[in-house]
Amino acid sequence: MAFTLSIHEQAPDFHLMATDGHSYNLHDFAEAKVLVVFFTCNHCPYVLGSDEVTRRTAEKFIPQGVAFVAINSNSVHVHADDSYDKMVERMKEQNFPWTYLYDESQETALAYGALRTPHFYVFNEERKLVYTGRAVDSPRDASKNTVYDLENALSSYLAGSAIPISVTNPIGCNVKWEGQEKHWMPADACDLV
Repeated sequence: MAFTLSIHEQAPDFHLMATDGHSYNLHDFAEAKVLVVFFTCNHCPYVLGSDEVTRRTAEKFIPQGVAFVAINSNSVHVHADDSYDKMVERMKEQNFPWTYLYDESQETALAYGALRTPHFYVFNEERKLVYTGRAVDSPRDASKNTVYDLENALSSYLAGSAIPISVTNPIGCNVKWEGQEKHWMPADACDLV
């Protein structure tokens, strides 16, 4: 099995605390026609540079039955700004339109094979993977974006069309793994395309 989930694989379940103080699992989003799960954090310049693009995408597609779930799996021991308390502060400041979960054990990041922040996964109604990778081609500097892969995937899927490109390489900082130096990647992690 590849490190990262492959197209048509089932979404792994999770049981994680959100910034609203409630715990969530996959079933809590069962009513969504499409589920977007993305791995993110509080500090990464690629996340900070693309959060408003992600917000616009979420605001466009939530009314069409798409749920957005963000997960921070970064080790607080590798980067202190990625603590749960900082997540709560960030959600209060930014009021993002998604549920923001804390994967302190990093088990969810491993189950999904999260490579970078941000890294997006789009699941259909049966929670089978239909798209994975980047949201845009220039997440660090939104003014340079020319390709909107996440939006294209969602638009195609909701229109009943084949997703033209279902796998792209995520662009961003690597997940900060517990007990590892900040640029470490698991040995079996690799480019998706």
